[in-house]
Amino acid sequence: MLKDGRAGATLPASDLQRAKGFYKGLGFEEEEDPGGVIYRCAEGTGFMVFQSSGAPSGTHTQVGFEVKDLEAEMADLRSRGVTFEEYDFPGMKTENGVLTMPEGKGAWFKDTEGNLLSLFSPSS
Repeated sequence: MLKDGRAGATLPASDLQRAKGFYKGLGFEEEEDPGGVIYRCAEGTGFMVFQSSGAPSGTHTQVGFEVKDLEAEMADLRSRGVTFEEYDFPGMKTENGVLTMPEGKGAWFKDTEGNLLSLFSPSS
């Protein structure tokens, strides 16, 4: 059944070489694939970046990463040049890039191609 299979995300890139440089700069190792580049993550998960003439909307999370220590992860990413998004909507206001929720903390940033990525650290 579909629910028993592994799942992953695919992200469009108008400039695949630029996107590859971005993800390499974040510490990912690339695995070439006929469809693009695959980046492996924990527990058999991962995502693919592929050459596309279409543009991502950047208006919703396209890949989410669960992290143990949100602040430490954000500090590392900031040191690599990542800028975190700020939001101020009813029921959703970030402070210094962080949204605090009862279930944990989250933060969002965009890659070089405009794809919106998130970090989430569950409450202990």
